[in-house]
Order: sequence, then structure tokens, then C-alpha cells
Amino acid sequence: MYRPLKRRAQRATFGVIAAAVMAAMAFSVSPAPAAPGPGTPAPADPDSALAAVLAALPGERVGLAGLLAASQSQSVAAQLAEADLAAAAAALRSERGAFDPELFGGATWTGSDQPAASLFSGAPVLSTETAEIEAGARLTLPVGTELSASLSTARTVTNSAYAALSPQYQTFGSLTVRQPLLRGFGPAASAQLRAAERSAAAATAGRQAARQAVAAEVEAGYWELYAGERDLAVAVLIRDRMRLFLEETRLRARAGLVGPSQVASAEVFLAEQEQRVLDAEEQLDRRSDRLASLVGRRPAGGLPRFRPDDEPPAVLPVADLTTVLAAAVAGNPDLQVLAEQRAAAVARADGARWDARPRLDVFGGIGGHGLSGAARDVVLPGSADTTRYDVADGFGPSWAQVRDRDYPWWNAGVVVSLPLGGRAGQGEADRRRAEVARAEHLLEGARRELEEQVRAQHRELERGSRRLELAGAGVEASFRQVEIGMIEYRNGRSTAFEVVRLSADLAAAQQRYSQALVRTARAAAALTQLTGGWYRAAAEQE
Repeated sequence: MYRPLKRRAQRATFGVIAAAVMAAMAFSVSPAPAAPGPGTPAPADPDSALAAVLAALPGERVGLAGLLAASQSQSVAAQLAEADLAAAAAALRSERGAFDPELFGGATWTGSDQPAASLFSGAPVLSTETAEIEAGARLTLPVGTELSASLSTARTVTNSAYAALSPQYQTFGSLTVRQPLLRGFGPAASAQLRAAERSAAAATAGRQAARQAVAAEVEAGYWELYAGERDLAVAVLIRDRMRLFLEETRLRARAGLVGPSQVASAEVFLAEQEQRVLDAEEQLDRRSDRLASLVGRRPAGGLPRFRPDDEPPAVLPVADLTTVLAAAVAGNPDLQVLAEQRAAAVARADGARWDARPRLDVFGGIGGHGLSGAARDVVLPGSADTTRYDVADGFGPSWAQVRDRDYPWWNAGVVVSLPLGGRAGQGEADRRRAEVARAEHLLEGARRELEEQVRAQHRELERGSRRLELAGAGVEASFRQVEIGMIEYRNGRSTAFEVVRLSADLAAAQQRYSQALVRTARAAAALTQLTGGWYRAAAEQE
């Protein structure tokens, strides 16, 4: 379970930093005997001195949870992942639309007046008006089957004396099917759809990967900000005490107790410490600026930087490495992205393999004709007999004839296409197979790199407590060195240069402690990202 630093951990933090403060405060003490006499006032509380410096630092106090929530919607990486997912979802809808039913239709009106020289034209100027209407639906199935149903009718009006029907309705309806057996069959017909489904799944995993990567970066940056703020506070304290130490050294030099080289050493160290303060402040600002970029806002009220309001977790569970590796392989979203991309490549390769074959399609259809209209008397040339067709008027009778197949129609056949050489289709199939091999290599490389990263972060987490203990011991040892150096300096057995060197070692030890303090927290954040959130969930359950 995550437990924030409270009493013991907080005392360790302030105690280590207090060592730097106490050593620095020793610089400001006026020359005195090696052993203080009775009545010597006790030094100020170093925790209070550090707290005063930290409280004086400008910035907006923010909690880690608030920054994590803001980064999920405001970070550029998360927004790009959302856009990629929206594009993949739209592409999937487009590919699914290829198998949606389609309605079609059309209407054409034609009129003509044509002079005629034939006696059988039925009029000196043959006038004809035609209206043609067609409607239907077609559908392509994922296995490549093409289905179509259509109905068309033509209405013809003419002034020909020999036209038995005017207006005349001719109707035709049909149901047809076409089935590819080789090229265009099955996997080839639905290859793009299956690839789009896998691409959409990859985009979903990519969004999760982007969110977790941003969260890990925000958490790591937050703890870096925590360490940087304390490094700056220690640098400020040492700089302030070094100013007093320089004044003391100058007084001792004027009294003839030390030489000018001692003053120069103190001046050099003070100048270096001033630069360290500037460097620490700039680094702190850079870390705050990075967090501002991730969460999409600057500190409120025109403040220069964010300031951490939380403490690093003091206790972090360390799961078995085998369990963590299994969780990472199963839940890492980056690995899922590559796996889905490989599946998409396999779908395209299957389709290309079928499309490399010759075309062999079978087709067939059934339907019927219909005829109706307004019957007229027709007298043929040279005959006094009147001819009249007994046909029902209107469109309805012709449609009924088509529906009942009074005048049936059918067809069946086969279509064969064999490209000589087959280089185009085979070349595309080979290219798709190479893309599958490339995707498999990328997946395997990512899996190996993931295992390497998990092992590294697990080691960081496993050794975190020991590293923190060693860093704290190093600070305490450096503090004792400074104390001894100050005693020797006051008794004339050491120089200001040696005190300066020991103080620099103490500052470096404090920086190592600050890094050790947040290193474990960064490792936990990295493991959470690498395992797809499994580590944090498992840690919270313990």
C-alpha cells in the first residue's frame, strides 16, 4: 500500500537536510573554544530554518491527484491519441459501410417527333414519349457474395396507328447473385474490414498507452519537482550561511588568525554556491514548466512555478518479478498496440493471398417480364379487319405478371480471368507477407525491451529502501566531517579551503539523498505504466 511520508520518513528528510543546515549554521558562529561553556545558547531548530526557506519559495501548491486528472484531458499526447482513436473509429465505420445495403434508382424521360416514309410507321410524323423508371437494392456480403434485386418499367405513348397499346407499360424484374470462388472470396472481400477492426483496437490501446505514459511522466516530474525544491532550499541555506562564514573569515584575517588564502577560498565557495542556487532555481523552473505543458495550464495568479503539496510514498510493495513480468506482457498497452497492428497486417496478407489467385465467379438470376396498357383498335394496311389486344390497362397488371413470373426470365454462367504470369497479385501478396514479418519482429523487439525495462524498474523498487538508508548515512557522515572540520578550523588545524570542500561534499550528499527519495516513487510510476496499471492496483489492494 502507498503510505505518504509522515513522522519517521519526514524526520529522516528534514533530519538529513538539517545536517546541511546545522553545518552551515556553524559557519556563522563566532570564534569560540572547542568545547562550549555553560550558558551557551542552543542553535536554532534546523527543521524550522528549512521550513522557513521552503515557505518563502514562491509558487502554487498543487497535489499530484489534481495534476494527474488535468493531464488526462489537457496533455497534447492524450489529445493526439483521442484524435487517432476517432480517426480509426471513422475508418472502421467506413469499411463496415462497404457491406451495407444500397438502394439505387433512376428515371429518364424521352420525347421525339420523327418524320416517316414507311407505310408501316403508322403516322407521317411519328411522335413518341417514353418514361423509364428503375429502382432496386444491392448488397455485398463479407464472403464476397453480390446480391441484387431490381425492377424497371417503361411507359410509352405514341401516335402510330399500328401501336396496339398506348400508353404501353413494359416491366422487368430480376433477382441476381454473383459469387467469387477464388479472387475476391472470403478473406479477400473482408480484408480491409478486419484490418480496420484491428486498427481501431490498436488505437484504443494507443489511447490507454498515451494516458498512462502521460500519467507516469507527470508523477515522475512531480517527484522531481519535490526533490528540486528541497535541493534549492538547502542551496539557499548553505549560501546564506556561507555569507556569514565569509564575514567571519575576513574578521579572522584582519585579526591575523588566518591568511588571505583562507578568505579567497571562502569567496570562491560563496561564488560557486551562488551559482548553485541559480542552477537549482532554473532546474526547478524547468521541471515546473514541463508539468505546466503536460496539464495545459500555468500556475495561477501569475506565480512562477508549481509547488508539490504531497510527500513521496514511504512504503512501496515489491511484488515477485515473475508476477510483474507476466502482468506487463499481458497488460502493457504499447505491446497491445503492436499486437493489434500485427493482426491487421495478417488480415491484409490473407486478403492479398486470395486476390493473387485467378478470378472464377459464378452468377445466376431469375426474373420475369410484364406487359400492360390501354388497348386500341389496329387496322392493318390492305385489310378491313380490326385487331385489338385483350390486355389490362395500367402499371399494376404488368407488375403482377413480373411478380407471378407469368413470363419468366433466368440466366446462369461463369466468369474466368487468368492473368498470365500473375506478377501483380503475387507481388502484392509477398509484400503483405513481408509486412507481417516486420510487425512480428517489432512485437518481439518490444516484448524484449519491455522485459528489460520491467527488470530495471523492479530493481529500482526493490533496492529503494536500502538506497535511501545509504544516502541518509552518507549525509550524516558528511555532516560529521563538516563538524570536525569546523572544530579543526577554529583550532588552527585546518583551513577554510578544507571546510569549503567538506561543505561541498555535504551539498552533493544531500542531492544524492533527494534523488534517492524520489527514485523509488519514479520506479513505482514506471512499473504502473509498464504493467498497464496492474502494479498500482495490486499495491492498493495490499
